[in-house]
Amino acid sequence: MAADLTRAAGRVLVTGAGGFVGRAFCARAQAQGVVPVAAPRGPGRAPPGVPEIVVGDIADAPDWRRALEGVDAVVHLAARVHVMQDRASDPAGEYRRANVEATLRLAEAAIAAGVRRFVFASSVKAVGESPPRDVPFDDATPPRPLDPYGASKLEAERALLALHAARRIEVVVLRPVLVVGPGARGNLERLARALLAGVPLPLGAVDNRRSLLSVGHLADALATAIAHPAVAGRGFLLADDEPLSTPELVRRLARALGRPARLLPVPPWMLRAAGRLTGRVDAVDRLLSSLRVDAAGGREATGRSTQTTPDAAIAAFAAAFSDPRSSGR
Repeated sequence: MAADLTRAAGRVLVTGAGGFVGRAFCARAQAQGVVPVAAPRGPGRAPPGVPEIVVGDIADAPDWRRALEGVDAVVHLAARVHVMQDRASDPAGEYRRANVEATLRLAEAAIAAGVRRFVFASSVKAVGESPPRDVPFDDATPPRPLDPYGASKLEAERALLALHAARRIEVVVLRPVLVVGPGARGNLERLARALLAGVPLPLGAVDNRRSLLSVGHLADALATAIAHPAVAGRGFLLADDEPLSTPELVRRLARALGRPARLLPVPPWMLRAAGRLTGRVDAVDRLLSSLRVDAAGGREATGRSTQTTPDAAIAAFAAAFSDPRSSGR
């Protein structure tokens, strides 16, 4: 998905602008003459050259009126993200407060301010975790989220699309898979640390395929979503065209880091058992299971035909990881 942003108005409010996805989108918008406006929780968190209007924690019902003045579109990236070992007393309630209630308050404020379009960054986890029989998810797959994070994203999606159906505001929903790029966290960061330390990784026997999404591809999709007439009122899964097995991801990451990929052929059932013993079931499952996505829906809606792979994003991640000053870590 890629489009000329000149169709969009000059100002786009971006929540989560200081994150690695937000920074990539803001750079893309600026390159096309659009003015992204950051809405951080505290001062000094916006990307370089991006004006900011501090709103505080979005879950604390901030007053959005000043931030939305003169804004034509909202790109809502901020969220309570998936937590591997959640220690909240009511995880489902916390996810709902941050990802559903806060999102709808922002959408209502945007409607009151006359904003044209609301772009919501959801997640593949709103659809599910691992397709049955390794059949890829696509935009028509019935959603079956398996955790409070995915459920909160799906609830927010449905509420926003109801606003679109009522013709109160245009809504576009994007469901990215794991995003790769400078500043990425989670398993990718852990794998990089292990490779730099020369630690052998017990992943050589893993036989899976997982879709990835380069952060530049996601930034382009967000840019398209604020401008393209054919995507309003719809939701799209986003992924690069080439899924990778976990061992292949390790090999490409190792190559980008200039380190050997020391892969040990440990049976996956042993890794799952270790995950249960250490309380890291989710992290281990992401390394072992398959999650492939057919992202043809977005390409067909926008006429985009460019093939994308995660290689450049893996290389950019590795370069930033090797030099933390370049990624703000």
